[in-house]
Amino acid sequence: MRDSIVVLSFFVALAILTVTVTPLVSALQEVHSASETHLANVKQLTFGGENAEAYFSPDGKRLVFQRTHPPDVPCDQIFTMKIDGSDVRSVSTGTGRTTCGFFFPSGQHIVFASTHLESPECPPSPSYEYGYVWPIYPSYDIFRVKTDGSSLERLTTEAGYDAEATIGPDGRIVFTSVRDGDLEIYSMNGDGSNVRRLTHRPGPDGGPFFSSDGSKIVFRGRSMEPGLELNDYLSLLTKGIWRPNELEIFVMNSDGSNLHQVTKLGHASFAPYFHPDGKRIIFSSNVHDPKGRDFDLYMIGVDGNGLERITWNPTFDSFPMFSPDGKQLVFSSNRNAAREGDTNIFIADWIEHP
Repeated sequence: MRDSIVVLSFFVALAILTVTVTPLVSALQEVHSASETHLANVKQLTFGGENAEAYFSPDGKRLVFQRTHPPDVPCDQIFTMKIDGSDVRSVSTGTGRTTCGFFFPSGQHIVFASTHLESPECPPSPSYEYGYVWPIYPSYDIFRVKTDGSSLERLTTEAGYDAEATIGPDGRIVFTSVRDGDLEIYSMNGDGSNVRRLTHRPGPDGGPFFSSDGSKIVFRGRSMEPGLELNDYLSLLTKGIWRPNELEIFVMNSDGSNLHQVTKLGHASFAPYFHPDGKRIIFSSNVHDPKGRDFDLYMIGVDGNGLERITWNPTFDSFPMFSPDGKQLVFSSNRNAAREGDTNIFIADWIEHP
């Protein structure tokens, strides 16, 4: 067991001292394809670096997101900003690597995962000798913090990867963990108690989000049968990596029951999020690109019908989230990148019937 009390005390003090940072934007720009008829008034909120996974506050007035921008931010840290891109504030400790910030229903706290207890340095990027892989850092734990960066609390203490935490309307957290030897989805109370495992099948399940009423959970995953593919996947997990070549979208009840597959696209589909009506899901996929490099946003019914392409950008669009009232959509994209590899956050008005 790591001695976390002293370490946490130090980083809580550090977080309090580093609340506000220089705004990332000097002006807003419109970046919009005419084919994107469900979107209007598309505006770029960040400029430069890697900015992703922006999610609305419960009142729809702020966004929480993660950012890498060397040398000041050498690897992902958690920030918040107003939905016009102003008033950017630091939330996480500024050390280690963080991921997946999300507001609690009160709007007064944020949950995120961080590696800072293991080391203040950025963990190493994975080796690509196994092809394109995603890292599963075993030093990730889940934390709760006030929106001003104070009162940092550790919520998970199990060995191995605990991350990808989001929150339902009742304050219950859903997250991804390898604590049982596979990427599975779990839930817990807002204080880290009462942990329950929700998925029970071989293969990578993760990236869960609640529906607006808290009754359903949508996630990306893949069920694997015993054989070479499963053996290769489990072998990579022991190295702290996995290969996200083919993923589908699934929905289950909030207690893990009634799990069913929504998409059957045979490509890499991920980052799903419910429309506030609970009947549709927006997600990112490379289904249209034979080379598998271009990701765009798609919408589909919970029943698997009505697939519709939403964005038509020739690079990368992902991590979509609707505002609580369904009138706006925020997403991450490589469009209008000043430098190759830049990912920025965009916000748009949602046009229901173009």
